[in-house]
Amino acid sequence: MTADFGLLLLAGFLCAAGVYLLLERAIIKILLGIMIFSNGVNLLILSAGGPPGNPPILGRGWGDNAVDSDPLSHAMILTAIVITAGVGSFILALAYRSYQFTTADEVADDAEDTKIAQRSPTDAWSAPDRDLSDDHTTGQPTELGDHVDYDDEDLEEAEAEAEAEARAQAEARSRTRPEKKNSDDGKESDR
Repeated sequence: MTADFGLLLLAGFLCAAGVYLLLERAIIKILLGIMIFSNGVNLLILSAGGPPGNPPILGRGWGDNAVDSDPLSHAMILTAIVITAGVGSFILALAYRSYQFTTADEVADDAEDTKIAQRSPTDAWSAPDRDLSDDHTTGQPTELGDHVDYDDEDLEEAEAEAEAEARAQAEARSRTRPEKKNSDDGKESDR
């Protein structure tokens, strides 16, 4: 079997252009990259299906072909076209939703991913953690409980806030206890 070099070259060019567009940050360029890449893969499947031949129906002939064409490659291409259309419509919906929120077509960097990329490779606990309630050495829950650091505060600030809250609660308890003792003493003196 000989393959058509022009068809393979076109498939390679389409796949390369599609990958290049997939690496862009604009959602529409990503969509175009997926469409172009899928067309390149479809051409590759078509060229892998063999030379043109008779229709794969018994008793039908076309030209002077001695063999039937392979129906599997055609079925795979039709399936790939349907899947590409579904993925394309999904990406269009994402682009529309992104435009509603940000009025921009560009995909922004994720702040959490940036923090994770900046962590120390030797210290696993240096990664950003939304739940700062575990001790870094033992993994056991600490006094902070379920303190969640939504504002990206430092752990020291969160610990200071937790200590201040604990002191305020202790002072509030100590103020209410002497009143109870005085009222108890008064009841005993009345008897």
